[in-house]
Order: sequence, then C-alpha cells, then structure tokens
Amino acid sequence: MRSMLCAPAGPSASYRRASGVMSTDAARIKVVILDLDGVIYRGKTALPGARETTEWLGAHGYQTYYFTNNSTRTRESYVELLAGFGIEADAEHVVTSASLTARYFADLGVLGRPRRTALVVGEGGLVDELRRAGLRIVRRRGQRPIDFVVVGMDRRFTYHKLHEAQQAVLAGAELIATNCDATYPVEGNVIPGGGSIVAAVATACERKPVLIGKPSPRAGELILHHAGAAADEALMVGDRLETDIQMARRAGIWACLVLTGISRESEVQELPEELGPHWVIPGIDHLPGLLGRSLPPASEKAQPR
Repeated sequence: MRSMLCAPAGPSASYRRASGVMSTDAARIKVVILDLDGVIYRGKTALPGARETTEWLGAHGYQTYYFTNNSTRTRESYVELLAGFGIEADAEHVVTSASLTARYFADLGVLGRPRRTALVVGEGGLVDELRRAGLRIVRRRGQRPIDFVVVGMDRRFTYHKLHEAQQAVLAGAELIATNCDATYPVEGNVIPGGGSIVAAVATACERKPVLIGKPSPRAGELILHHAGAAADEALMVGDRLETDIQMARRAGIWACLVLTGISRESEVQELPEELGPHWVIPGIDHLPGLLGRSLPPASEKAQPR
C-alpha cells in the first residue's frame, strides 16, 4: 500500500536523482505543471507554501498549469477551489482528466454525429465536460445503442452502475478510463480513487480500457502544445511515481516528485533511473530553491525579473 502523508526527507531542500542532471538544467524550464491533490492541497487543506510558491512562479515569468487526474470537477470549479486557497488561475491553465477525455473525443472526430452516446460512471465534472463537448450523456442503458462507457471517480458507485456499464461494454461500447489512480490523498489518509472504479468495470466486462489521463504522455504533449514550449522546457511536479512522474518521463518532460502525497522516497530508490524523477523535494515550498532562487517570506512578494 502507498504511503500516507510523508515527512520531509532530510535537511536538503532538494536533490538530483538522475545522473547527468545539472543545476543548470533547471534554468531552462519555462513551464511548470503542478499536480493538485498531494501537491497543492490534501482534501480541504492547502499544503505549506502552495500559495506563496504559485505567486513566486507567476512573478518570475513561469507559465503555470494545474493538472489533475481527478474527473469529478469542471475546470471552472477548480479555478474556484484554488481561489479558496488564495491561488489565482484560469480555466485555460487547468487540465483535468475529464477535460482531456472531452478532447479525446474531439480528436476522434466523433462529436456531433448521430448516436454518439456515452454512458458515464462518474460525477458532475465529467458529465459537464463531455456534454459541453457534444456527446449525448446517459446514466443507464435504453433503446439507443451505447457507443462509449466512460469511467471516472464516482463516490456513489453501486452494483447497479457496475452492471449497466458491464452490459453496455459487452454489447459493443468502447471502454474509456479517465484515470487509473487507485487512491486519492486526503488529510492524513487516502481514499479509493477513480482507478478503483475503473478496475471494477474492466474486471466485470473483461476489457482493457483506453486510458486518457496520466500517465499517458499525450496529456503532457497537449500542455506543451498549448504553452508553445519544448519538452525540455517544462517541469512536471507531482506526488505519484506511477502517474505524474511516469507521464513526464514518457513525454520527455523534466520530473520532480514531492513527498507530501502518495509516493515515498524509498520507492524512488527502488526504480530504475530512467523511470524515476529527476529531482525529489520535500514539498512545493522547496520548488523555488530547485529552480535556482529563494522563495521570499509570505509577507514579501517576489518582484518580476
């Protein structure tokens, strides 16, 4: 089982893991992609330095994106959530597995065609993103055929929903998973994540789903395209080795693990070097130090360079 809230690792603010990674490499970074759960907050509690660090990034000219595998909220809802922590963001710089799933269908060129119907096992954020993208959304089977079964985190998951999804897939619908995160970090603990629901549906219908969110490299590539940046100009900061870090490595993006979420430092040491993060830091408040500068006191706002 993955760890709960991890203590900071040693006295060092950060350390390099991959051989050949120099301190000058961090100076090339122009885009910072921040995971949310376990990096910016846990549950309803902001993590130390989250607001100050995001302010520092903005003041120093970094393009900052917020990228979560959680599909329960819309991007606009995440903007409001971040504002509650004193963090300014806009929907164009928030990426969720729900918005990526909508983009997936747009790229397929299937939106707006007759009978493009998705049975959704998930919450309001996923439904809203897909509906706005043009899909017809249903919660149960009917007379019309189901083209896709889309599964994300669903805190009201039931056996009936499992049965509906199973039967739709067995009848020919394509199974789509917004993410495969087994757990979700909250204050001092973890709860089942969207991957737990996906696993149940996939097992019931004996199908392997199409995975949309992290660790798919496509997610990182879409952000790079939006930012107009090369892969080696971007840094992914996340708390999960199997999603955040793996996505970054697959997309050729710099990877930094924080120890305030799911993965532990001991797990990093067990990985082959090519699969691990380039850097590990105790928490997001150490990110400015990693990027080569110091974070000013909370009462003192950094000046633009």
